[in-house]
Amino acid sequence: MLAAQLRFDFIDTDALIEERTGKSVADIFAQDGEAAFRQLERDVVMELGERKGTVISTGGGLAANLKNLRTLKETALVVCLWATPESIWERVRNQNHRPLLKDPDPLAKIRKLLAAREPFYRQADVLINTDVRPLKEVAQQVLHHFQAAQVKPS
Repeated sequence: MLAAQLRFDFIDTDALIEERTGKSVADIFAQDGEAAFRQLERDVVMELGERKGTVISTGGGLAANLKNLRTLKETALVVCLWATPESIWERVRNQNHRPLLKDPDPLAKIRKLLAAREPFYRQADVLINTDVRPLKEVAQQVLHHFQAAQVKPS
């Protein structure tokens, strides 16, 4: 939605990795391990880091790598869309492609992941709580911050 409003390209890093490897994220985790997936993320970040006129959507673990976060912050406005563990669980509970949530207690796993990732997420240029905001309002908030940062499209 935001990319369309800005007339930017849109790239989802997970989808790009899946396209390039011919495997789903879940299959990469199962067959190659999380470390292999994180390296693929790192490679994508290095490639996209200089790209202009693009909204880049990442998975939650990508920004929890300090090198990834720094690379993105060098040339982009980094926005963290925040939600409570309960909201996240409600949004993903019927999805089966989230390998880190294949856990006997997925809500506890979400809490643990958020606690570990929060120090990285707080380094984003903008944090937006998405718990009670509709998607359109979230996109408008990001657009407002983008314009306020005077980041010019290429």
